[in-house]
Amino acid sequence: MTPIQLNNLQRQYESLESKINAASLKVLKSGWYIHGTEVNEFESEFSDYVGLQHCVGVANGTDALELALRSVGVQAGDEVITVSNAGMYTTTACAQIGAQPVYVDTDAKTMVMSATSAGNAMSDRVKAVVVTHLYGYVADVEQIRNSIGTHSVPIIEDCAQAHGALLRDRQAGSFGDAATFSFYPTKNLGAYGDGGAVLTDDHSVSERLRKLRQYGWESKYHTDLPFGKNSRLDEIQAAILRIKLPNLNTWNAERRRIYALYREASVGTELKFSHDPDDRFVAHLCIVRSLDRDHTRKWFHDKSISTEIHYPVLDFQQPTMKVLPHRISSFKNSEQATKEIFTLPCHPSMTDQEIDCVVDAIQTSP
Repeated sequence: MTPIQLNNLQRQYESLESKINAASLKVLKSGWYIHGTEVNEFESEFSDYVGLQHCVGVANGTDALELALRSVGVQAGDEVITVSNAGMYTTTACAQIGAQPVYVDTDAKTMVMSATSAGNAMSDRVKAVVVTHLYGYVADVEQIRNSIGTHSVPIIEDCAQAHGALLRDRQAGSFGDAATFSFYPTKNLGAYGDGGAVLTDDHSVSERLRKLRQYGWESKYHTDLPFGKNSRLDEIQAAILRIKLPNLNTWNAERRRIYALYREASVGTELKFSHDPDDRFVAHLCIVRSLDRDHTRKWFHDKSISTEIHYPVLDFQQPTMKVLPHRISSFKNSEQATKEIFTLPCHPSMTDQEIDCVVDAIQTSP
């Protein structure tokens, strides 16, 4: 049996092949490949979708985090509150700036930032908080804001895994001072290469972002903002994202449907599914917890079902952190999760046969 993969990007492409080919060919024939009509239109359409005034396309999600932090004033030596269970992305952005991540614990069930832990980690050196909406689940930014006790410290929402998720009828990304998105191919809204964006309602932040993504230029070849870089979303990727965006809500609904089937199948087993399949969760990754993870993963492997661990190592436990400044506030829940979590296939291009196979494996799991 052909293994059931965690994702299948080819199937998604085939479902949109004619539209994507036509959009890409249109760009190629135009002779304009960077910062043209497609990028402008996508920025407008995606900002409308999220419900914010400004969208600034950049080269990838990690650049989006770095530039968002710089745009709200984070500098070398400043502290940034974040979580340690989200794959090193915010840590990498902080390292580029010379800022110091402050790692706080996660909620024991949902694995997103604990508001209490964030509040306990506050200091005068904290100049920003990055709230990661992990696995497609929206953390409660307003609760975290109340916990840190100030509106003067900007909150950046990392929405790389939460395109289209809703909390209290508001889109992920619409709660903080700025929001970052990745359009890596496996994301709920993915390009066919790297891409990212920062969204905000703050005009001054958006103006700094537009300069920072292109060398800090005030005008062509005239730089008036330090620490700019070359970070641009290209026209072909923007055109592809414009084709995909109208399908995002339907794709998210299918992810939730599959996740709900898995969760229902797990009743009576030792497997734990941490999220409710409602609008707050877009099932970017189907995270399962098992007290005997290695044995359970082998069970699925023997049934030709692929699994992975997102993520196996906490940021501050990475070897590179021996030379990077950081502060650890708390991590008990985060550390426990890394011992139990693994990922099952859950994407909108799965066939009924594949879904049934995973459901059966869950129901009969040891």
